[in-house]
Amino acid sequence: MRQSSIIDIISPIMVGPSSSHTAGAVRLGLLARNLYNGIPKSVTFRLYNSYAKTGRGHGTDKGLLAGFLGLAVDDAGIRNIFELEISKSFEYKFEYLEDFNRHPNAVDFVIKGSPNIVISGDSIGAGEVVINKIDNFTVKLDGKFNTLLLIYQDIPGMISKVTSKIPVNIASLNCDRYVKGEDASMCIALDGELSDEIIESIRNLPSVYIVRYIKKLES
Repeated sequence: MRQSSIIDIISPIMVGPSSSHTAGAVRLGLLARNLYNGIPKSVTFRLYNSYAKTGRGHGTDKGLLAGFLGLAVDDAGIRNIFELEISKSFEYKFEYLEDFNRHPNAVDFVIKGSPNIVISGDSIGAGEVVINKIDNFTVKLDGKFNTLLLIYQDIPGMISKVTSKIPVNIASLNCDRYVKGEDASMCIALDGELSDEIIESIRNLPSVYIVRYIKKLES
């Protein structure tokens, strides 16, 4: 097994000059890819603030696309991702914006397909990232845990119905909703693995619309 060096501890092994702008971008792309769980028709990458101003020089645009296409942070293909055949899997474009209400290294993945969805996240330093919004739902997904995400109708007892089916320790649970009784989200970080059978049993619960099981990212 490869021994970690002091360089690995300070910054992730990666392609590119910046842990926030490059490695963080790849990790955000990977999380967005795993959340969407399909091949979209198109993706608009909206880069904000520092990401917008210096991202092209640091390879942020390459990192976001490469991550969404499934490349790891240390994949040499990131450098020339725009020329690779895999980059033709769907249409994509980049937009560069300024919004002081957003994190300096913020991005939206505006995904068109089945379904249409907007995934928002931040690169918070040293390769660490967080997905904090899916459409208008607040979530917390940082890639450190296996995570179960549900979109469902807000009805009494739903949290207990879901958690009673989970046989591993729950590290954290975050819920959000538009209006009482309407659509809601549940984001459950787990200390262990869930089997396909358990995920399917949760998917079959009444009033559950979408279930995603997102494996933790490799460090």
